[in-house]
Amino acid sequence: MRVSWPNRIAVGALAVAAGAVFGVAGTIAHAYTAGPLPVGLVLALVGCGALLVALRLLVEARWVTWAAGFAMIALLAVYSGTGPGGSVVVPQSAPGEFPLGLVWSYALPGVVLLVAAWPDPARLRTGPAAGPGTRRTGDAAGSGDVQSGTRRIDP
Repeated sequence: MRVSWPNRIAVGALAVAAGAVFGVAGTIAHAYTAGPLPVGLVLALVGCGALLVALRLLVEARWVTWAAGFAMIALLAVYSGTGPGGSVVVPQSAPGEFPLGLVWSYALPGVVLLVAAWPDPARLRTGPAAGPGTRRTGDAAGSGDVQSGTRRIDP
């Protein structure tokens, strides 16, 4: 969707707020396990990834996805440190234990980079313009398909 200039600030602020909420929720919930399964880590990554994919698909400007992703990473960094009372949200894993905090600390920036750097979905759906080097198939009236050296990707 195309956003006018005064509304860009509002959309950016909402994206940063949503990214911050998902970053905090993922950082707190990533350590939940059901037996040997890291359920919290998987749900946190899926939730953060889903928010970023939704922003990437709904808003034309790529910076909105970057803003939400940076907010997620910033809150991960803030909550990963030792609190003022000495509490730790992301503890270091014991020897021989799976390092959930370390995986979360690297996986979240990976998800942000993957989603925000993904090619623009609108450009993948557009076909080549008819110009030099293209030829039409079909009848002489030109109602045929455009053929060129590029592939057209339609949903």
